Formats: sequence, structure tokens, C-alpha cells
Amino acid sequence: MKVIVPIKRVVDYNVKVRPLNDESGVDLNNVKMSINPFCEIAVEEAVRLKEAGSATEIVAVTVGSQASQEQLRTALALGADRAVLLETNDNVEPLGIAKLLAKLCEEEKPDLIILGKQAIDGDNNQTGQMLAALLGFPQATFASELKINDGVATVTREIDGGLQTIAVNLPAIVTTDLRLNEPRYASLPNIMKAKKKELNVIDASSLGIDFVSRLTTLKVELPPSRDAGVKVESVEELVDKLKNEAKVI
Repeated sequence: MKVIVPIKRVVDYNVKVRPLNDESGVDLNNVKMSINPFCEIAVEEAVRLKEAGSATEIVAVTVGSQASQEQLRTALALGADRAVLLETNDNVEPLGIAKLLAKLCEEEKPDLIILGKQAIDGDNNQTGQMLAALLGFPQATFASELKINDGVATVTREIDGGLQTIAVNLPAIVTTDLRLNEPRYASLPNIMKAKKKELNVIDASSLGIDFVSRLTTLKVELPPSRDAGVKVESVEELVDKLKNEAKVI
């Protein structure tokens, strides 16, 4: 079973992002970049499937600039067998990413595609669903548990009402939620081995896909600052402030 794991290069979740001085976007100068946390979970799940004997090959894929090779090498160090970079310097929106991934999947013919449910930068939560629609694959989103048996993926999903378990026939698409697993750290020997693994770079524009952005960023700014809280000495004082200052009661 071949598993494709799309990943995304994002600002590390420990970094506090700031807008550029002209507010045209996010300041990425000298900022630590990492694999999107939900994508790390997807890579880990694919590696666990391979360790369990369910998967035979794991292919990490990303859409981005040459700098994204760093994150692909990290995925290789975590256990992916090879990687593919669909190279473009454009800011590609979810639909464009889904189109490019669909084109690649037509050639790779994967049995399972596992990807994070959303990226922590755009927070769109769209690529997995769009990719499923383009490929005509069944999908199981927000997965907190995944089991593969006889060509069927049994997925426990996190929904508003609790948990839902569904079964989808392979090939299928699964998007990962936080509780699916805890990603491992790449060991030094695996980091060294990753340098020798195959990483194929494909010019995204050569695929004949229209991935031009339809949205324009007008302005990026920090949220308005909030006033500091105050401590009160009694319930009566709290009620008085809520009534006369906050005017919420």
C-alpha cells in the first residue's frame, strides 16, 4: 500500500508572528519554519502504518519554494521513503494545492492519502476535502483513530457531538486531528540517512494546472490590544464593576 502525505512549511508554532511594517503580510525574516503540526501527525501515522505492515511506501509531498526542501528532509528523517517538491514561489491557495496534488496522485496512484486537517497559518481546513472531490475518493476528516484492514480504512472522527466511526474503501483520503497520535522526534542517524533519500523537484508550472490565487491580501495587522485585568476585593465590588463599568448586567 502506497501512502502519500502532503505537508506544509509554516512558521513554527512557538514563534510569535508579526506583520511587516507596511502591513502587506507576515514578517518571515529570520523566523524559524517547521512542518505544520497537523502534518507531523499525518507523517507519524503513515510511519506507524508502515511499521505495522499495512503500508509499503510513504511519499512526502509539498507545494512551495526551494526552502520547503528542509521540511521534506525532516519528513524523510521521520520515516518517509521519498519526497516530492512541487516547486513554485507563488502563494498557492487550498484549491490550487489540491489541483497540484491531484495531478501528482494521478501518476503516483496512492492507496491512501493522509494529511493534516488544517495548517496553522491560513487555518483554512479545505485542502483535504477539495482533493477528495477532485480525485473522487471517499474521505474521513478529523481522524482521531485509524485502522486499515482488507482494503478498508476504519476511522474514528471527532465531531461536535462526540465521536463517529466510519469505514471507507481504499483509495481514500484521511485528515488528521490532534488526538490521532504524538509525533516522534527524528533521531540523528535518521537525519543523516534522510540526506541520501530521494527528493524529486518538479516545476509546478510544468504540470499544466491553473493554480493562480483568486484572493488578495488587503492588510495584515495585530489584533487590538486588550486592557489589563483588575483584581477585586469582594463579590459586591465585582458586581458593581460589571454593572457600572463593563455594563454587562
